[in-house]
Amino acid sequence: MEVKNFISRITIDQNICHGKPCVRGLRYPVQFILELLASGMTHQEILEDYEDLEEEDLLASLQFAAELSKVKNISSLVA
Repeated sequence: MEVKNFISRITIDQNICHGKPCVRGLRYPVQFILELLASGMTHQEILEDYEDLEEEDLLASLQFAAELSKVKNISSLVA
């Protein structure tokens, strides 16, 4: 199975959500997406509730979290 790279969908901008990693420059922090998923919401439920999000955004958030758990310093992710 090929693993697609969705992490480019995650942006960090000091003017959006105080510089927290967000989805595509929107005001959806990765942390918020992960909290929705952790609460038990399905991808479909999230996409229905937040119509400007896409499936790839959810996957990007998960991929970002997975990559973040591998590194000791976030700056190595945002080069």
